Amino acid sequence: MYPEYMVAPIREDLTSVGFEQLATAEEVEQALKGEGTVLLAVNSVCGCAASKARPALKMAVAASDKKPAKMVTVFAGMEQDAVAKAREFMLPYPPSSPSIALFKDGELVHMIERYHIEGNELQRIVDNLQGAFEAYC
Repeated sequence: MYPEYMVAPIREDLTSVGFEQLATAEEVEQALKGEGTVLLAVNSVCGCAASKARPALKMAVAASDKKPAKMVTVFAGMEQDAVAKAREFMLPYPPSSPSIALFKDGELVHMIERYHIEGNELQRIVDNLQGAFEAYC
Protein backbone atom coordinates (compact mmCIF):
# COMPACT_ATOMS: atom_id res chain seq x y z
CA MET A 1 0.00 0.00 0.00
CA TYR A 2 1.04 3.54 -0.70
CA PRO A 3 0.80 6.44 1.74
CA GLU A 4 -2.57 8.18 1.37
CA TYR A 5 -0.92 11.60 0.96
CA MET A 6 0.78 10.21 -2.14
CA VAL A 7 -2.36 8.82 -3.80
CA ALA A 8 -4.83 11.55 -2.78
CA PRO A 9 -4.02 13.85 -5.73
CA ILE A 10 -4.05 10.86 -8.10
CA ARG A 11 -7.52 9.86 -6.86
CA GLU A 12 -8.67 13.46 -7.22
CA ASP A 13 -7.58 13.48 -10.85
CA LEU A 14 -10.60 11.25 -11.57
CA THR A 15 -12.99 12.11 -8.75
CA SER A 16 -12.80 15.80 -9.69
CA VAL A 17 -14.38 14.96 -13.07
CA GLY A 18 -17.21 12.81 -11.73
CA PHE A 19 -15.72 9.39 -10.96
CA GLU A 20 -16.86 7.86 -7.67
CA GLN A 21 -14.05 6.28 -5.63
CA LEU A 22 -15.07 2.80 -4.47
CA ALA A 23 -13.37 1.67 -1.27
CA THR A 24 -15.00 -1.69 -0.45
CA ALA A 25 -15.93 -4.90 -2.22
CA GLU A 26 -19.58 -4.20 -1.37
CA GLU A 27 -19.44 -0.79 -3.07
CA VAL A 28 -17.92 -2.38 -6.18
CA GLU A 29 -20.54 -5.10 -6.31
CA GLN A 30 -23.38 -2.61 -5.88
CA ALA A 31 -21.99 -0.32 -8.60
CA LEU A 32 -21.30 -3.00 -11.20
CA LYS A 33 -24.34 -5.25 -10.78
CA GLY A 34 -26.95 -2.62 -11.52
CA GLU A 35 -28.72 -1.65 -14.70
CA GLY A 36 -27.32 0.86 -17.14
CA THR A 37 -23.76 1.58 -18.16
CA VAL A 38 -20.85 1.86 -15.74
CA LEU A 39 -17.31 2.90 -16.63
CA LEU A 40 -14.74 1.43 -14.24
CA ALA A 41 -11.17 2.74 -14.09
CA VAL A 42 -8.52 0.79 -12.21
CA ASN A 43 -6.29 3.70 -11.20
CA SER A 44 -2.59 3.39 -10.45
CA VAL A 45 0.49 5.36 -9.48
CA CYS A 46 2.34 4.21 -12.61
CA GLY A 47 3.46 6.52 -15.36
CA CYS A 48 1.11 5.14 -18.02
CA ALA A 49 -1.86 5.87 -15.75
CA ALA A 50 -0.66 9.46 -15.36
CA SER A 51 0.29 10.08 -18.98
CA LYS A 52 -2.31 8.03 -20.83
CA ALA A 53 -5.13 6.35 -18.86
CA ARG A 54 -6.42 9.24 -16.74
CA PRO A 55 -6.03 11.87 -19.49
CA ALA A 56 -7.78 9.57 -21.99
CA LEU A 57 -10.66 8.96 -19.59
CA LYS A 58 -11.11 12.67 -18.96
CA MET A 59 -10.85 13.60 -22.64
CA ALA A 60 -13.25 10.87 -23.80
CA VAL A 61 -15.88 11.73 -21.22
CA ALA A 62 -15.60 15.47 -21.84
CA ALA A 63 -15.89 15.15 -25.62
CA SER A 64 -18.59 12.47 -25.90
CA ASP A 65 -22.28 13.07 -26.37
CA LYS A 66 -23.01 9.51 -25.26
CA LYS A 67 -21.53 8.73 -21.86
CA PRO A 68 -21.80 6.01 -19.24
CA ALA A 69 -24.54 6.58 -16.68
CA LYS A 70 -22.03 6.06 -13.88
CA MET A 71 -18.25 6.34 -13.60
CA VAL A 72 -16.37 4.60 -10.80
CA THR A 73 -12.77 3.93 -9.87
CA VAL A 74 -10.72 1.66 -7.65
CA PHE A 75 -7.07 2.19 -6.80
CA ALA A 76 -4.58 -0.63 -7.36
CA GLY A 77 -2.25 -1.07 -4.43
CA MET A 78 -4.66 0.52 -1.97
CA GLU A 79 -8.14 -0.84 -1.21
CA GLN A 80 -7.26 -4.47 -1.90
CA ASP A 81 -10.75 -5.93 -1.37
CA ALA A 82 -12.37 -3.40 -3.70
CA VAL A 83 -9.75 -4.00 -6.39
CA ALA A 84 -10.06 -7.78 -6.04
CA LYS A 85 -13.85 -7.58 -6.42
CA ALA A 86 -13.53 -5.31 -9.46
CA ARG A 87 -11.11 -7.77 -11.04
CA GLU A 88 -13.62 -10.59 -10.50
CA PHE A 89 -16.07 -8.63 -12.65
CA MET A 90 -13.38 -8.20 -15.33
CA LEU A 91 -12.69 -11.92 -15.77
CA PRO A 92 -11.51 -13.57 -17.98
CA TYR A 93 -9.08 -10.68 -18.36
CA PRO A 94 -6.01 -10.94 -16.12
CA PRO A 95 -5.31 -8.33 -13.43
CA SER A 96 -4.04 -5.17 -15.05
CA SER A 97 -3.44 -1.68 -13.77
CA PRO A 98 -4.23 0.69 -15.07
CA SER A 99 -7.19 -0.72 -16.94
CA ILE A 100 -10.60 0.48 -18.05
CA ALA A 101 -13.79 -1.55 -18.27
CA LEU A 102 -17.25 -0.69 -19.51
CA PHE A 103 -20.24 -2.59 -18.15
CA LYS A 104 -23.79 -2.61 -19.43
CA ASP A 105 -26.55 -4.04 -17.24
CA GLY A 106 -23.95 -5.81 -15.10
CA GLU A 107 -22.04 -7.41 -17.98
CA LEU A 108 -18.55 -6.53 -19.17
CA VAL A 109 -18.90 -5.23 -22.74
CA HIS A 110 -15.55 -3.49 -23.37
CA MET A 111 -12.09 -3.83 -21.85
CA ILE A 112 -8.89 -1.83 -22.20
CA GLU A 113 -5.93 -3.53 -20.59
CA ARG A 114 -2.61 -2.00 -19.59
CA TYR A 115 -0.92 -3.15 -22.78
CA HIS A 116 -3.55 -1.23 -24.76
CA ILE A 117 -2.64 1.86 -22.74
CA GLU A 118 1.12 1.97 -22.17
CA GLY A 119 2.24 1.44 -25.76
CA ASN A 120 -0.49 3.44 -27.43
CA GLU A 121 -1.02 7.04 -28.45
CA LEU A 122 -3.30 9.05 -26.19
CA GLN A 123 -5.75 9.90 -28.98
CA ARG A 124 -6.14 6.24 -29.95
CA ILE A 125 -7.18 5.43 -26.37
CA VAL A 126 -9.64 8.33 -26.42
CA ASP A 127 -11.03 7.10 -29.75
CA ASN A 128 -11.32 3.56 -28.36
CA LEU A 129 -13.31 4.82 -25.37
CA GLN A 130 -15.54 7.04 -27.47
CA GLY A 131 -16.28 4.13 -29.80
CA ALA A 132 -17.30 2.01 -26.81
CA PHE A 133 -19.50 4.82 -25.47
CA GLU A 134 -21.16 5.16 -28.88
CA ALA A 135 -21.79 1.42 -29.10
CA TYR A 136 -23.03 0.76 -25.56
CA CYS A 137 -24.22 3.99 -23.92
